[in-house]
Amino acid sequence: MTDLVACLSTGKGTWTHVKEVISGCEWENIFLITNEFGKEKFKSGKKIELIIVDSNKPLLELVEDIKKQLKDKIVGTEVALNLVSGTGKEHMAILSAVLKLGLGVRLVALTKDGLKEI
Repeated sequence: MTDLVACLSTGKGTWTHVKEVISGCEWENIFLITNEFGKEKFKSGKKIELIIVDSNKPLLELVEDIKKQLKDKIVGTEVALNLVSGTGKEHMAILSAVLKLGLGVRLVALTKDGLKEI
């Protein structure tokens, strides 16, 4: 099984998308990059680990925060990555952190035919 890393932030309807991605597959671990609001409000029926960040920080600090919190937690050499929710800055920080950890990336998204690698 693969670990899932997903951004859980802004964007109308994106939290529903993230919930469907979570439930659309059996994941080894689920890591959601979110903020304090997401920590308080997001609920999932599956075991998830929240990576809490302050997206108001400068980009390079955001990368380091994500990298530190993910380090030594990922099983395997690649992750499934979903970036439907959030901003470009958050997406760049997440992708940079994952790549700096030496991990490969498979982009996944919910489609009309279910969860697919894109």
